[in-house]
Amino acid sequence: MIQTDDVDRIMAIMSAAFEPEFGEAWTRRQVEDALLVGNCHAFLAGDSGAPALPGEHAVGFSLSRTGYEEEELLLFAVLPNYRARGIGRAILDTLSLSASRRGAKRLLLEMRRGNPAESLYRTFGFTLIGERKDYYRTPLGTRIDALTFACELVA
Repeated sequence: MIQTDDVDRIMAIMSAAFEPEFGEAWTRRQVEDALLVGNCHAFLAGDSGAPALPGEHAVGFSLSRTGYEEEELLLFAVLPNYRARGIGRAILDTLSLSASRRGAKRLLLEMRRGNPAESLYRTFGFTLIGERKDYYRTPLGTRIDALTFACELVA
């Protein structure tokens, strides 16, 4: 069960990790509402990439949604000063294992073109399966393509 402290930690990480010029961060209400639905799952990582204990400093998180034989990565972030330490990979490893246990056969995600996390996703095994031209609109009105990726899960 998600706790208020967990939402606080997700919001703090998202605030520090997401670049405001792209308008990708969710509001607190959006995060809380997603977590009220039984098929949404949050994971908070400590500075080693292992699960952050309640009240412990968290440096990364994922928020995902389970569907029929698929799990969609909705939000994913690692604090900037903790990047390139294997924490993002550890979060994806945990998500992959958890999603498999929930019956997922593949992971899906959508991101804006130019997102620096693309290299991590590709290294993890995600492949491009679709593109939506000019899908995202930044707060300043710039249009950016959306890229859809999938990663098959090993049973």
